[in-house]
Amino acid sequence: MTRNIQSLERAAAMLRLLAGGERRLGLSDIAASLGLAKGTAHGILRTLQHEGFVEQDEASGRYQLGAELLRLGTTYLDVHELRARALVWTDDLARSSGESVYLGVLHHHGVLIVHHVFRPDDSRQVLEIGAMQPLHSTALGKVLSAYDPVAHSEAVETDRKAFTERTVCDLDGFERVLDVTRARGYAADAEETWEGVASIAAPIHDRRRMPVGAVGITGAVERVCPGGELRHELIAAVRDCARAVSRDLGAGRF
Repeated sequence: MTRNIQSLERAAAMLRLLAGGERRLGLSDIAASLGLAKGTAHGILRTLQHEGFVEQDEASGRYQLGAELLRLGTTYLDVHELRARALVWTDDLARSSGESVYLGVLHHHGVLIVHHVFRPDDSRQVLEIGAMQPLHSTALGKVLSAYDPVAHSEAVETDRKAFTERTVCDLDGFERVLDVTRARGYAADAEETWEGVASIAAPIHDRRRMPVGAVGITGAVERVCPGGELRHELIAAVRDCARAVSRDLGAGRF
């Protein structure tokens, strides 16, 4: 059985303690509340302070939560706002397209699915919120790689695995795919990640016109691109959804 790391558990307990009750606590109060020796508590607090998770008031010597926690919390809230703003539009996209809809953001060299709307039929489906998709082969990943410099760097620097014979793995070919994505405003994946599956995705921007995610549809290749050609009405629906969410995030007109 995997053992928990005691020092991390103690650090987490300190952060929870500082988050509740009094705004600022002294070393003795923190140590007594957590049943720790003062030396142990002080060592953990110094580490948290060095990382920006805890701040110490110069006048009183008491500790409080630091700005780095606010930054991390803001990142979470950004994703939460993105999902909240996209709920109605992604439901509409699923209804109009007849396909599954995914909302994804950049996370740990891949695409994290933060929202998933089932295909509106009676087929058995599995909720994929929290799943990861590759950057180089999926429509969502290509969109993020095309518009987000951080995603682009991660896609270029990581190993681009071949999932099918259609996966574009070489760097020059991948860069050409991103050029096309930027030129037309959307990305596609026709059996490049999963056999028999095709996707279309478009970028979502915030009020600063920065890319904050991507939205797309996924379905059977014969429905999404019959005869090898993407259905134009699906492309338009995906792009309209991305624009609508972007406008709700304050991006203005496109």
